[in-house]
Amino acid sequence: MKLAWLLWMASILPKPLADQTCLATTIYLEARSQPVLGQFAVAEVALRRRERGTWGKTVCNVVEAPHQFAITATPGSYSISNKKAWEKAWKIAGESLAIWRLPADKRTLVVPRADHFATTDISPKWSHGTLLQTIGDHAFYAVN
Repeated sequence: MKLAWLLWMASILPKPLADQTCLATTIYLEARSQPVLGQFAVAEVALRRRERGTWGKTVCNVVEAPHQFAITATPGSYSISNKKAWEKAWKIAGESLAIWRLPADKRTLVVPRADHFATTDISPKWSHGTLLQTIGDHAFYAVN
């Protein structure tokens, strides 16, 4: 399925399904080759940003904020073609959303406080924040 079609579907789905679709798409684009823990960590960054409200009030708003996640840098013609990786991303997105529906003190978190991540082979301008953890080839930071 094409990225543009998937994002269009998210725009007309009820909020819970839209959130899961946008989060799964982000996990797929950002971390499909990463360990499960790394995929949960990517989801956690997006959900933490949603909770803070700085980048948007919905998961879709957060991951579609300019220059924040791969969704905005990937052409709409890109095909989500790895069915197994998509199904895994969908499952992790659903589990992550369930975790974030819990009270904050009941959540099991992978990278507490992380609000940014990058692959370990680059050093973004914002990476002056505290490096919290590296999982696979992603480094997770507390910047804000």
